[in-house]
Amino acid sequence: MRKDRYAERIKTAYAERVKTVLLGMMMFVCSSALAWNYDSQDATTTNSVQLRVGADFNKKWHNGLRLGFSEDLRSDVYNSLTGAAFRTSFTTIDLGYSPVEYVKFDLGYTLKFSNKDNSDPNELLRHRFFASVTGSYKFQYIKLSVRERALMEARTDSVNPLEKNSINWQLRSKASAEFLIPGKPVKPYLWCEVINTLNAPEYQQKDGHQFVSQVRTQAGVKWRLTKLSSLDFYYRFTYGYERDINITKKKQLIQLTEETLFQHAIGVTYTLDW
Repeated sequence: MRKDRYAERIKTAYAERVKTVLLGMMMFVCSSALAWNYDSQDATTTNSVQLRVGADFNKKWHNGLRLGFSEDLRSDVYNSLTGAAFRTSFTTIDLGYSPVEYVKFDLGYTLKFSNKDNSDPNELLRHRFFASVTGSYKFQYIKLSVRERALMEARTDSVNPLEKNSINWQLRSKASAEFLIPGKPVKPYLWCEVINTLNAPEYQQKDGHQFVSQVRTQAGVKWRLTKLSSLDFYYRFTYGYERDINITKKKQLIQLTEETLFQHAIGVTYTLDW
């Protein structure tokens, strides 16, 4: 009887020990998870007005190939956050191929330069690579087009991979309509483009999913100067949405800042095709 009581005491003590260890492990896991506070800040909104000037040069061949080079300069004449200043430049070279009239493929590279108040020159440059396919259909005096573009943007500075990607992937979906006026040197047009993130970091995702980062609409008029050259006058409105993440390990804090952009741009682009 005494032996059975001793064995029962050992069994009870062992059970209490296991219970204490399991409870401690659960408390540790829960405290570790709860220690990382996800702090959502008030959304910030930026309003800006831009002026843009660009040039586009294209060499075409009879076999459907086209080599293009373009330069685009953008300056803020008003910005509610940073004030007026030169903002960005885009230098692009791309190769296009159109096997038939209504389908076109493009591969290209863009060097993006941003004017930021930062001593690190690596933060000013971005490298973009893109591939796209465009389908178009002409119906009487209207030309409709749909384009899908996959774009990769590589940073040249070092970042925390939990906060930002060194390489960002986007999917850009664009639908456009061009109106042909017989006997007139002008072509009014309208397009809309939706830009989706494809690899936003886990903490940056919206409700655990990728999100629409920009919606852009543009209305303009292409004015033919000569058989080979034209001017494009346009107005563009951009709605931008970003989720900026800052992770502080010492305070175990994940800070989220939602940033919204409302941008109005007026621009002109000179195009030369030969």
